[in-house]
Formats: sequence, structure tokens, C-alpha cells
Amino acid sequence: MAKLALALLVLVAGIFAFYWFDQVAQMARVGMLVVGIVAACAIANFTGLGAKTRHFLAETRFEMRKVVWPTRDETVKTTAVVLVVVIILALLLGLIDLILKSVILDWLLNVGQ
Repeated sequence: MAKLALALLVLVAGIFAFYWFDQVAQMARVGMLVVGIVAACAIANFTGLGAKTRHFLAETRFEMRKVVWPTRDETVKTTAVVLVVVIILALLLGLIDLILKSVILDWLLNVGQ
């Protein structure tokens, strides 16, 4: 727990240094911020939570290798189908809205007269 608190403190120090030294060159300020983030991650890496996170990321990477990604042709065809369906549904909903508007305003409320 102390290591996580130290990592958080180092991260806050890096962010604080970025904003506190606003008169320093931008690259130096970004460097301070990056050093703070990297140091905080390095400290957090040696905690129990860091070990769990490393294990999770390793398993995620292993599972991502199993994924079968669609080809470009499949992606283009699927996107085209989705766009056509969206356009058809938009037209259908617009037509239903127009019909309901005319029924409610003209027939039920007699607004047109």
C-alpha cells in the first residue's frame, strides 16, 4: 500500500511540476511530466496490484492472438450493410413520424382547420 501511495505521490509531483514551472521551455515541462508518469508506473509495477495488472495484460495479449480479424473486403461489405439498414430505418421512422403527426394534429386536434 505504501508503494502505491508513493507512486501516486510521484505522479502528482510530475503533474505539479508541469504546471508550476510554466516559465520553463515546453519540452522540459513535458519531460518532467513524462518522468513523473514513468517513475510512478515503475513504482506501481512492483506492488501486488502491479503484478496482477501485468498478469492480466499478458493474458489479454495471449487472447488477442486468438482473435480472427475480418478482412478488408468483409469490413467494407459489413459497413455497407449497416449503412443501408440505418438509412432504411431512418426513412421508415421518418414516415411513421409524419403519419403520426398528421393523424394527431389534423384529425384528433383539428389544428389544420
